[in-house]
Amino acid sequence: MAEDEILRADARANRDRILEVARDALAADSAASMNSVAKAAGVGAGTLYRHFPSRESLVLGVYRKEIDTLVALVPALLARHPPLEAFRIWCDQLVKSGRMKYGVADIIHAATSEQDLQESYKPMLGAVRQFIQACENSGDIHHGTDPEDFLTFVGLLWRIPPTSAGEERARRLIALAFRGLGARE
Repeated sequence: MAEDEILRADARANRDRILEVARDALAADSAASMNSVAKAAGVGAGTLYRHFPSRESLVLGVYRKEIDTLVALVPALLARHPPLEAFRIWCDQLVKSGRMKYGVADIIHAATSEQDLQESYKPMLGAVRQFIQACENSGDIHHGTDPEDFLTFVGLLWRIPPTSAGEERARRLIALAFRGLGARE
C-alpha cells in the first residue's frame, strides 16, 4: 500500500471515529463542544476542524451518516426477517437515530441546503418505499400507502425528547403508524 493510500485510510478512520463519537456526544448533550468531541475521538482539534470546519458541518456529517446507515439496513433486514418485522425493526432504529437529532434539529434545518435535502430525503423515502412495497406484497399492510406520508409522520419522532417517557411515546406513535397502515399488532 502506498504512503498516500495509508494516509487516506488513516484520514477516513479519523473521520469515521469523529462521526461516531459526535453522534454519541450529541445524543447525550446537544451542546457538546467541538473540543470535547475531538478529545473523546482521540484526535487533535486541528484534525477535527480539517474534516469539519464548523459545528454545523459536524452535525450535518453525523446526520448524513445516520441516514446512510438507516438506508443501508433495508436490504439486510428484508433478507433476514418477514417484511413487517423488518419494517418495525427499522423504525426502532429510526427512533434511536432520532435521539441525536432531537437537540440539533434546528442546526440541521438551518444548515441543510436543497442539495443536502435531496441527498438525505430521497434515500430515506426510497427506504420507506421498499418496506411499504414488501409489506403490501406480503399482505401485511393495506395497499396504496404513500411512503412520503409515512416518512412525514415518523419525522415527528425527532421532536420527542430522548427520555424514558419520550421513548415510550415514540413506541406508541410507531404502533399508531403501523395500525394506520393496517398492520396487526
